[in-house]
Amino acid sequence: MITISTDKNKLDVAFIQDFLKDIYWAAGRTIEEVQTTIEHSFCFGIYLDDQQIGFARVITDYVVFAYLMDVFIDEKHRGNGYSSLLIDAMMKEPQLKNIKIWRLATTDAHFLYEKFGFKLLAHPEKLMEKVL
Repeated sequence: MITISTDKNKLDVAFIQDFLKDIYWAAGRTIEEVQTTIEHSFCFGIYLDDQQIGFARVITDYVVFAYLMDVFIDEKHRGNGYSSLLIDAMMKEPQLKNIKIWRLATTDAHFLYEKFGFKLLAHPEKLMEKVL
């Protein structure tokens, strides 16, 4: 049975860090850094028979803006629609219902996010970043 929870106490931080440390967007992230990101984000765990198989988090002010980060499903559980279930739960989360602008960055999952109304930026020239 699949369940999705926002209870941070259920999250398997070692599982999350083990996945993230090797993925392109979070390569080298330490377990301490993962714990800090969890503490400062609205987190979602997805579980198959109470074993965590995926994760996602949102950075938000709960009104104006939200940024999706670290969305993943463990490789051995991909292809079953679990990522769609996870994103759907995030979009329907009552605590996030008033957010006006959602953003994310992806190099390979545009098809997934498009199902939930995400589009390429209308004016990317307005955005700036600072990368350290």
